[in-house]
Amino acid sequence: MSDVFHVTIRKANGSRAARRARREGITPGVLYGHGQDSLSLAIPSIEVETAIRTGSKLINLDGDVTGEIALIKDVQWDPLGIEVLHLDLNRVRADERVQTPVSIELVGEAPGMKVGGVVKHLLHQVEIDCPVLAIPDKILVRVNSLQLDGQILASELELTEGANLITPADTVIVQCDMAIEEEDEDALSDLAAEPEVIGRKAEDGEEGE
Repeated sequence: MSDVFHVTIRKANGSRAARRARREGITPGVLYGHGQDSLSLAIPSIEVETAIRTGSKLINLDGDVTGEIALIKDVQWDPLGIEVLHLDLNRVRADERVQTPVSIELVGEAPGMKVGGVVKHLLHQVEIDCPVLAIPDKILVRVNSLQLDGQILASELELTEGANLITPADTVIVQCDMAIEEEDEDALSDLAAEPEVIGRKAEDGEEGE
């Protein structure tokens, strides 16, 4: 799925102009690629937020730049990870293939949880190679058959037609392990905190060398 950014060419550059634009509901961005000149863009922040929230990567451009397709390549966040400060957009053609990361979302309930297991989501995105028009917003991983001590590998992901996995196939995406009891956690913490014994203290009445 692709979203639409109604962009204008940004004439004022620099950090001060960027801060002013963000106060006005505009997110600065740059469009580059395919051997063409880079363009500084002003993008409505609400459109950027919608694309980020839904996981869209493919963007149709309208406004001052019309008829171009772009891929969101990089997102710069504020230190708290709340506001998007800047976007890098890469020009693409509808008939080309691209390499891109895609987020992973877990769905369902693992049977292993009913016998004391905890589901651990270890990898939150994978890298794939696929046709531009077939880039998924996200990959769903169903854990309905995940038993205790079980795991799901990258090789088991269901990809869109024409997509190839770049992330190593044996990478663990999610696993279900036995939950550690609070007493066990305390014991492990105490063990980790215990200082290493370098040598023993001389017994009473024993002379040091």
